[in-house]
Amino acid sequence: MRLPILLSLLATLFVGGNALAAEAVKQASAAQTAQRQKMTDCNQQATTQSLKGDERKTFMSHCLKAETKSMTPQQNKMKSCNADAAKKDLKGDARKTFMSTCLKKAA
Repeated sequence: MRLPILLSLLATLFVGGNALAAEAVKQASAAQTAQRQKMTDCNQQATTQSLKGDERKTFMSHCLKAETKSMTPQQNKMKSCNADAAKKDLKGDARKTFMSTCLKKAA
C-alpha cells in the first residue's frame, strides 16, 4: 500500500520539477542577441576568406571589437572639433580655447 503512494508522489515531483526547470530558461537580452548575430556574421566572413589558425583568431578579434553603434551628437561634435583643431595644428592653450569654443557652438 505504501509503494503506490510513494511512486505517485515521486512521479508528481518528477513532473513538477521538469516544469519548473523549463520555466527557468531565460530569454536572451537584446545585447546578447546582437552579440550572437555579430559572432555569426564575423564567423561567416572568416569562412568566406578561408582564414585559419592565428589569422582567423586575429580577424575574429578585430571583427568582434568593431564598433557598430552610431556615435552620439556630442561625440560627433567632439570628433569634428578635434579634426578641425588638428588641421589648424593647434597646441596647448590655443587648442584648449579652440576646442572650448567649437564645442559650445550649436551642432
